[in-house]
Amino acid sequence: MMGGTWIGLIFALAFLLRCLSASPGDRDSIYRNCVWQCETEGLAGSTTIPHCTNETVKEGVWYAKEPLYTQWRQLNCKADCRYHCMMKREEERRLQGLDPVKYHGKWPFLRIFVFQEPLSAALSALNLLVHLTGWISYYKLVNYNLPLRPQTKRPYYEYTGLWHIYGLLSINAWFWSSIFHTRDIDLTEKLDYSSAVALLGFALILSLLRTFNVKDEASRVMLSSPILAFVTTHILFLNFYDFDYGWNMKVCLLMVAIQLTAWLVWGGLTRHPARFKLWFVVIGGALASLLEIFDFPPYEGYADAHALWHAATVPLTFLWWSFIKDDARFRTSDLVKKAK
Repeated sequence: MMGGTWIGLIFALAFLLRCLSASPGDRDSIYRNCVWQCETEGLAGSTTIPHCTNETVKEGVWYAKEPLYTQWRQLNCKADCRYHCMMKREEERRLQGLDPVKYHGKWPFLRIFVFQEPLSAALSALNLLVHLTGWISYYKLVNYNLPLRPQTKRPYYEYTGLWHIYGLLSINAWFWSSIFHTRDIDLTEKLDYSSAVALLGFALILSLLRTFNVKDEASRVMLSSPILAFVTTHILFLNFYDFDYGWNMKVCLLMVAIQLTAWLVWGGLTRHPARFKLWFVVIGGALASLLEIFDFPPYEGYADAHALWHAATVPLTFLWWSFIKDDARFRTSDLVKKAK
């Protein structure tokens, strides 16, 4: 699927940019000392962090007296300390005439309530909504609007079930993207990355099945099994052994390269009636990826290049689901003619 290709490409670029956790900001000794003091004493300058001050350091570790809430309180303390120390340090840098820098791979964003990156979180949710409406309209098309096979009462379109799985994986990936941009902790980061890798891996399978026109179940299983095994192993490796950003980047780019090659060749050879929509998505996705490469600090503390990429994917996703429905119509029409 071409949509999976450009989404995967930009997810991979985002991985590369976000994985550079040792950013200039968090190497700053003033910032590091502020975070250390905040986590041990509950103070970031004149700001009190309530998660870190409730019976804090009497025994050396602030969370030791409340084991039932240890992890949640620790994560909130760490996140809040980083945020307030970051904003404090950025204000000092602004007064010195210095440009903003990244902290832990991200620009200094202004929070709105619990939303750490409010614009990216909102646009991720909008992408989720577009995928959801696209998948629902596709479901209605293949099950109620197009002819069904008279014997089984199932759609003629051979890739119906695969696109349903793709739709659900896309919704899942954008859901965790919105959660991750809302609250960036280790758990939400792993869920965001894992969901994106799962989507990209399935996109690879679907692209090969569609472009090579694989229809029988045995051949599909033979083609899909090694990829499923590899992607599953890779996700387990990231989550339980080593969250290696560099290795993940290589894996993502390899899967994207295979998909991109398959779809570009297929689009040119088959003369698909909706190929121009497909190519527009490809070109639009490539242009949108430039936003991830030519990064810039958030305007007014909210809109950075990554947020604008989230905005760019909304119309591309709408067009991509339009292509999927056109493909279903085209294949169904062709199969109905052959059946007569």
